Amino acid sequence: MSGVPHAQRSCTLLMLGLLAGLASSAVGAYDFGTWCMEVAPIVAVMPVLWFTRRRFPLTDLCYALILIQALLMMLGGHYTYARVPLGFWMEQWFHWGRNDFDKIAHLAQGFVPAIAVREVLLRTSPLRRGGWLFFLVAATCLAISACYEFVEWWTALLLGSGADAFLGSQGDPWDTQSDMFMALVGALLAQLTVARWHDRQLARLV
Repeated sequence: MSGVPHAQRSCTLLMLGLLAGLASSAVGAYDFGTWCMEVAPIVAVMPVLWFTRRRFPLTDLCYALILIQALLMMLGGHYTYARVPLGFWMEQWFHWGRNDFDKIAHLAQGFVPAIAVREVLLRTSPLRRGGWLFFLVAATCLAISACYEFVEWWTALLLGSGADAFLGSQGDPWDTQSDMFMALVGALLAQLTVARWHDRQLARLV
């Protein structure tokens, strides 16, 4: 596995990027409690990536996408999703009725896990490239998105109005459904656009 040392270095760079991003996003965060809740998945995943970097290193593409998604989550945690400036600019440009930055984050919530799930399935299961892989990757990403919505629901039950900034629904009664739909779109887009690039990186890694 000649690509393994390179992948381990990539993981180290990812960790440095995540730590720098976490520190930067924590400074001056709009609401520190909301920031903690938004970045908690990042903090939970970091040890897993670090301790598996030798036995199961990932492709550069996967590591890069993880960093991008983490940065989006940190941005949402710093401002809260309903207050991210990019979302206000988009609202003005496209004449939308709300700050839709969270939809970008949920698109990434499907796009990035799709590549990670695809990589794990191709390397650890009998699955091969084709329809079943495409379907199972999309279904898994949709399930991950649904589980995240469960967490938001339980947080709302626990904290009441204190969870409003974490939920970021901005009064939209269909926010949960549209979040999951965006994750599904992201999972489909990932497989349709970068699967071949991913395959080339997998071939170099293994």
